[in-house]
Amino acid sequence: MSSAIINGKEIGQEIRGEVAIRVEALKKQGLTPGLAVILVGENPASKTYVANKQKSCEQIGMYSELIKLPAETTEENLLDQIRTLNEREDIHGILVQLPLPKHINEDEVIATISPEKDVDGFSPVSVGKMMLGQDTYLPCTPYGVMKLLEYSGIEVAGKHAVIVGRSHIVGKPMGQLLLQKDATVTYTHSKTPDLPSFTKQADIIIAAVGRANFITKEHVKEGAVVIDVGINRDENNKLCGDVNFADVDGIASHITPVPGGVGPMTITMLLSNTVQSAENVLARQTT
Repeated sequence: MSSAIINGKEIGQEIRGEVAIRVEALKKQGLTPGLAVILVGENPASKTYVANKQKSCEQIGMYSELIKLPAETTEENLLDQIRTLNEREDIHGILVQLPLPKHINEDEVIATISPEKDVDGFSPVSVGKMMLGQDTYLPCTPYGVMKLLEYSGIEVAGKHAVIVGRSHIVGKPMGQLLLQKDATVTYTHSKTPDLPSFTKQADIIIAAVGRANFITKEHVKEGAVVIDVGINRDENNKLCGDVNFADVDGIASHITPVPGGVGPMTITMLLSNTVQSAENVLARQTT
């Protein structure tokens, strides 16, 4: 029997419908949520992501603005652009598309974004608040994974979740969000010896290691939930995840496909965070 597919496209559309209602409510009170995206250079993947973000904003009635800068832009020029956006009342979320050219310090850039407009959830302030379980903008991909589990009716409390990967963007925050929902969390990564001995214990596997078809049936116990965060190209240049889908299908109880699993959720939660920022502005104005 095949594994149940967790359809990120469908769940993402459902959540976007809810976000669109929130946008409409804000507009009736004279406030249109605005997202500014800064794109430095001509990275083809980044350009595609940015175009998708803009299109998604327009579809639910949000304002979006793209600021394109050449690859040779100085770090100071980029920081000035961010400081200007920090001050603008019509912009509620600021996103700098990563990766940035080598001569620009990503940490410095992220730290310059006002925490109140950090809808990516990457700033030290946002990360600190997330660790403490305080209200903040959650990183979009891990937040999206939590929504996938919630909308699929998958209970997290008391389950053993194994994270494969330790990036600041996915792996580390993913574990924290699962921990806050009472999962027992194990972090693993590329240097973990005998990885299957850890992943075979998992009720929930989050694969975020960035290696095509890395997770196979030897890593997965019968009935585990497998969430594939990876976006890679295989030897035939075909889009694939970190999980060998064909190999794991039928062993996992639930699995996310690539594409159409976690990917659509990342942009969905970015929209939700930006609308939340606009709602916070309105709340401050009315108190």
